[in-house]
Amino acid sequence: MSVAIVTGASRGLGRALAGELAARGWDLVLSARGAAALEETAAGLGRAAGGKVVAVAGDVSSAAHRAGLVATARELGGLDLLVNNAGVLGAEPLVPLAEHPLGGLRAAFEVNVVGPLGLVQEALPLLRTTRADMGAGAVLNISSDAAVEAYATWGAYGATKAAGDLISAVLAVEEPGLRVWWADPGSMRTRMMAAAEPGEDLAGLPAPEEVAPALLRLVERALPSGRYTARELAAQAGWGADAGAVPGAVGAVSGAGR
Repeated sequence: MSVAIVTGASRGLGRALAGELAARGWDLVLSARGAAALEETAAGLGRAAGGKVVAVAGDVSSAAHRAGLVATARELGGLDLLVNNAGVLGAEPLVPLAEHPLGGLRAAFEVNVVGPLGLVQEALPLLRTTRADMGAGAVLNISSDAAVEAYATWGAYGATKAAGDLISAVLAVEEPGLRVWWADPGSMRTRMMAAAEPGEDLAGLPAPEEVAPALLRLVERALPSGRYTARELAAQAGWGADAGAVPGAVGAVSGAGR
């Protein structure tokens, strides 16, 4: 049985990705800061899919929490996929760099950059282990178009995602036996996006449940390491050719992937 760790799994894209994996028969270790919401998600996925779904509440910036996630995966038999999805904005709502609280920026780097790298480091011994049914493991780091485009007020958050992209690219070079993907889901109708820009109308954006299947193509097709967008993955699947038809397409509101 394949095993995945998914962070930020109590809502939004993390929950949607966990649901897609559970439906495909994966055993899951789920992480989020809110214990009640995480337990509810885990129980629901376990009932729906019948696999093992273990909730481990905590913050990815905590070394002890990261160690606990990997230990739980080991108890389930190993680790085939690590999904680094948890993230914070650094300021809610977003503000220009001239006004951005430096404490919020530091906190965002801890959660969005240091935490995911720490979890990769903790998980590498399991990910490097070749399993008969899966081969070596894979890492999916959730990125953002704010990592590669200059959007007003998205500078601090975008800086954390740009750092995550570079770490992912270097990891792919240093660990050629693994598949390392850094993927931009596009703007979605989520609580995080609403917190980022509360004045924006998000009605036209896709829900995370519409985007997650496109990202799961990375796993299903065992695509090479690299940077991907949900839009291009959906287009490859023939789900549409224009921004309005393709799940995960980036619209006028851009940045947060969850």
